[in-house]
Amino acid sequence: MKYDVHVFVCANQKAEGKKCCTEAFGNEAVAKLRQKVKDAKLPLRIRVQKAGCLDVCQQGPALAIYPEGTFYGNLNLEMLDQIVDEHIIKGQKLTAHLLEDEN
Repeated sequence: MKYDVHVFVCANQKAEGKKCCTEAFGNEAVAKLRQKVKDAKLPLRIRVQKAGCLDVCQQGPALAIYPEGTFYGNLNLEMLDQIVDEHIIKGQKLTAHLLEDEN
């Protein structure tokens, strides 16, 4: 695999009045996560990028971490440090914001 960890941050934009991650989160979250990963100088190949809709709009703002396919929702910018420190560095999922598979 090209990356050890790939983080997709919902940065989708919807018509005015519909719940959407970008307004509250998307673009700022990408910038903050990229900086946090860069500052951490981890021995991992990590890619943080904007994504289109992750199809969890009612539970957004949201992001997904691969290769394991972990989805987090109901996030705010302050939680991003925890996601890097706990999930990416220590391998411990943050259960309070974990989105369960609905299938």
